[in-house]
Amino acid sequence: MPLQFNPVKIFAGSGTKDLAKQIAEAYGKPLGSVTLSRFSDGEFQPSFDESIRGSDVFLVQSTYQPSDNLMELLLMVDAAKRASAHYITAVVPYYGLSRQDRKDKPRVAIGAKLVANLLKTAGIHRIMTMDLHAAQIQGFFDIPVDHLDGSVIFVPYIKSLGLKNLTIASPDMGGSYRARTFAKFFNAEVVICDKRRLRANEIESMSIIGDVTGQDIVLMDDICDTAGTLAKAAALIMENGANSVRAVCTHAVLSGKAYETIENSMLEELIVTDTIPLKQTSSKIKVLSTAKLFAKAIANVNEHGSISDLFKV
Repeated sequence: MPLQFNPVKIFAGSGTKDLAKQIAEAYGKPLGSVTLSRFSDGEFQPSFDESIRGSDVFLVQSTYQPSDNLMELLLMVDAAKRASAHYITAVVPYYGLSRQDRKDKPRVAIGAKLVANLLKTAGIHRIMTMDLHAAQIQGFFDIPVDHLDGSVIFVPYIKSLGLKNLTIASPDMGGSYRARTFAKFFNAEVVICDKRRLRANEIESMSIIGDVTGQDIVLMDDICDTAGTLAKAAALIMENGANSVRAVCTHAVLSGKAYETIENSMLEELIVTDTIPLKQTSSKIKVLSTAKLFAKAIANVNEHGSISDLFKV
């Protein structure tokens, strides 16, 4: 008996509308209509403007600036559940609060686990995301997690640059595994920038482990927040004789003076994806689209296909 596929409907939260529209176009369906009603005190209520009964519903919303975007996503999930959707997938290109994945000091919250609990309680059946800050966050969910890898987007672009002496760098010790995994696509060496922090977003000192002399360095990270670490690492790398330095970061959080910091840095370019919309343009920031990758993932989920096929570069 042939498999029966439920109708797919893709909807956007207000935080990721442009990306959701591109995903829907790549999938070949129009983006579903949602109305977000707002009250004078800041309260809001999303509502679907079309029937979703019996449909496989995909709700696209990154949870950067997490309070409103996360709450909106939770309300959309609840509305979809109450409207008799057959299967609800939260498509969260950037999973906010992912840096709070463990107790690294006494009496702190594990925000990444709390978000997982909230989404599951709201009623999702599945979550689709990209480049979690820590891969083990998948274990916070007791439902399927499709953890897409941004390397399939970044590797072809880096190869197109034709860098002759490519070396991959991690901006800190914690990202060394990510850098080594990325370096395997190019059979490249890895160097590590060892940093010491005074507190969050404030670096005390940094040193390089490895030789960067005459190399074209690509710094690899998952999140660019204030860009302070990348700017400091880039300056140190160039001071130590590198030929060039650029950075690859999946999620362009870019808070505070990040844009100014990037413009004034030694970075030739910062390569990011569109999981978070840019607040402004920059001559040094190159944005690569994730829409086709998410569209393929949605199709494979709906058609009971393999997600692992999407990890092939």
